[in-house]
Amino acid sequence: MYSISKKININKKVLVEKSTFMNDEIIPSAVTKFICCDCSHQNTIEIIPYQSGFPILQLYQDEQVLSKNELLKNAMLTETSPGMQHLGALTVNQLPTLYFGTSCKTCYSKYLCIFGYGEKQPGLTVLNISGIWKYEESK
Repeated sequence: MYSISKKININKKVLVEKSTFMNDEIIPSAVTKFICCDCSHQNTIEIIPYQSGFPILQLYQDEQVLSKNELLKNAMLTETSPGMQHLGALTVNQLPTLYFGTSCKTCYSKYLCIFGYGEKQPGLTVLNISGIWKYEESK
């Protein structure tokens, strides 16, 4: 799990075995799998609340890594409603949104995972994975 600081190009979205976790499903972590689109290896990712991920703002601030338009066009994030702007301009499911980079354990293809995590309503904590996308660093 790593942060991404160089400009990237998004290739394609891969299927995630499970993308929504609630309450006890998140304790001690949320674990899901995805299949590498290059070598078909099944990879496992583990998201530990309050430990995994980096603020999504790092990706689109000053368009260092991706532009807001690319994030919206690829349905990675949605615009945050006016009453929730303290979470940032773009979020997953109006939740605090994080991301991380990961690699296929077999062929080392690079992937970007974006997820939202937080209390959706009193007594309901949700971790929602927007998706996992294969990417390549821009030349």
